[in-house]
Amino acid sequence: MDLHDPASPATGPSPCPADTLTRCRELVEPALREAVSGLHPGPGRIAGHAFGWCEVDGEPGGGGGGKGVRSALAVLGAEAVGAKAEVAVPAAVALELIHTFSLMHDDIMDGDERRRHRDSAWKAFGTGPAVLAGDALFALAVRVLSEADGAQGGRAVRQLSLMLGELVHGQADDVLFESRPWTGRESVALAEYRAMAGRKTGALLGCAVSLGATLAGAHPRLTDALAQAGRQWGLAFQAVDDVLGIWGDPAVTGKPSHSDLRRGKKTLPVLGALALVPALGPRLERLLGGDGPLDDDRVRRAADLIDEAGGRAYALRDARTRVAAARDRLRAAPLVAAGVDELIALSEVLVDRRA
Repeated sequence: MDLHDPASPATGPSPCPADTLTRCRELVEPALREAVSGLHPGPGRIAGHAFGWCEVDGEPGGGGGGKGVRSALAVLGAEAVGAKAEVAVPAAVALELIHTFSLMHDDIMDGDERRRHRDSAWKAFGTGPAVLAGDALFALAVRVLSEADGAQGGRAVRQLSLMLGELVHGQADDVLFESRPWTGRESVALAEYRAMAGRKTGALLGCAVSLGATLAGAHPRLTDALAQAGRQWGLAFQAVDDVLGIWGDPAVTGKPSHSDLRRGKKTLPVLGALALVPALGPRLERLLGGDGPLDDDRVRRAADLIDEAGGRAYALRDARTRVAAARDRLRAAPLVAAGVDELIALSEVLVDRRA
């Protein structure tokens, strides 16, 4: 595909992210439902529950699914290289399947009983069935992408596979970090955290925003620009997620307050606070170290100390810096201006959120 003229800054009103999400969801969801309908009834019902399409007993309705940001990024990425939105549908479906698979397995590993204000898959159906349903979604994603029309299916599957390898690597590091101390030579360094987040979250969003463009046969220069911007958005998303994991409102997030501290997760607000105030380390170790459950008072005091040291502000500032870096990368690339504008507007959803 030929390169387009460099995008120029938008002069009209900014695109509305809610309208963008609705447009992309209406395009992608029928294909997503059709793909899931081909699963075995057992995993298929669990998947339907995870997507918010049905209750535990299979009856229609249930809670709301996700916003569909990742599938929307795939559609917008294709449009940003001058392709029709429909070209990106297999990529968008595959990304929704992979994202939901990863959430199912994350909830099992973290012991999270709630997801989107309802029982998580393993809590509702049992650990074994939830693992199996996640595996089914993983396999289905690869199949959907490999069967995409055109000559780029193999290239897209390879891109998805590389991303999955990074995601697993990052998730493994994240789990291992939980057992490391809050301070001392064995504590987690900021550079280690950034590498982990870049794999766990950055790789997924980098793939999301570039996979539709790959199916469209876009020049590598364009897909690389999209992927680099997506990786920055992934780091921004993770930074905000880390803030919500400590200070998020349980009524909005659906998870207990200070949940990340209770699990010993080494997240950006904590590591940022420790970088700003190294003397905080021993105090956190006394409050959060050791075996066994933590009482509410100790966890709350630790959260207050991290906030007072500047950890929350550090993480939110980092998120904004990365969103700006992604915007600048897209503006500098020879992409379609209207598509870039929608991507940039949608990126605000990643950081201006409460859940």
